[in-house]
Amino acid sequence: MTTTEPAPTEPEPAPTASRTPAEPEPGPEPGPGPRPRSGPWTNWRAGRRTAALSALYAATLLAHPVLPDTPGNIGSLVETFLPWSVLAVPPLLLLGLFRRSPLTVIGALLPALAWLTLYGDTVTDKQRPGGTLTVVTHNVGEDNPDPAGTARALAATGAQVIAVQELSSVARDPFRRALPDRYRHYTIQGGVGLWSTYEMTGAEPLDIMPWPRALRATLTTPKGPVTVYVAHLASVRVTPGAGFATARRDAAAGLLADAMDRDPAARTLLVGDFNGTTDDRALAPLLHTMTSAQEAAGAGFGLTWPAGFPLIRIDHVLARGLDPVSAGVLPATASDHLPVRASFSY
Repeated sequence: MTTTEPAPTEPEPAPTASRTPAEPEPGPEPGPGPRPRSGPWTNWRAGRRTAALSALYAATLLAHPVLPDTPGNIGSLVETFLPWSVLAVPPLLLLGLFRRSPLTVIGALLPALAWLTLYGDTVTDKQRPGGTLTVVTHNVGEDNPDPAGTARALAATGAQVIAVQELSSVARDPFRRALPDRYRHYTIQGGVGLWSTYEMTGAEPLDIMPWPRALRATLTTPKGPVTVYVAHLASVRVTPGAGFATARRDAAAGLLADAMDRDPAARTLLVGDFNGTTDDRALAPLLHTMTSAQEAAGAGFGLTWPAGFPLIRIDHVLARGLDPVSAGVLPATASDHLPVRASFSY
């Protein structure tokens, strides 16, 4: 039997990829490339939280009169140390400079501007020459070891009027004997005293606290009568339970303000240790008709306590019907307060 084998066939050629002439040669996928660099001070996202807190801080400074006073008289406490709020500005500026954050720097400028709005005029020197009446007031300190030396230091100022607070019973005679004869007109009521080179009439204690802490007297000056109030308001305390405890001080300030509002005297001085600053809302009844000599004619804040490193001004000279021309603090004595001096024309 005869078989026939199929004729061999040629293998088909492998298919080849075809492309048009316009198609580019394939190559590697392009990478992401280098990120564009941002220059310094162009990141406006950094510091948004810090800037927002700075803006809130500035708003708090300007709106301090409407801060709630509860709990614990927090509003009065904030106002007592309000001038020191400027200490927050340098750290904020340094943070912005370190981080090169425009928002942080701008935010730091907001509380700075708010502070200048409140105290820009205070840091300037507003003292003028002249003045025909000079007053010195000083909390001499109940435990003052050298009342005679303190008296001589106050008399050396040449003031016509010297008012003191916390004059203890054992310090009265040494203090009085150390003063020159020109201060022969005087009155002492409890722990407060008043000496003058002018004749004094109508000296009497004021019933603002359970014990004598205030007095009133009228001085016969060459230009007419001047009524002087000397006061030492109750101390305040900061305690965990009560917060800023000011109830006794505030009540005494209210009684003193009532007495002064009823006084028809045209020229009035109110001097002493108020245990509070003129920013403290609780003392507003005393200030609404009075002018602070330090704020009107002083240089700087006139901080008076504690004497070793003064933080606040709680010793004041206030006036009504008198024009302050200069004011300031005096060198330290043996007391824990600094003395205060003010001169007036009238």
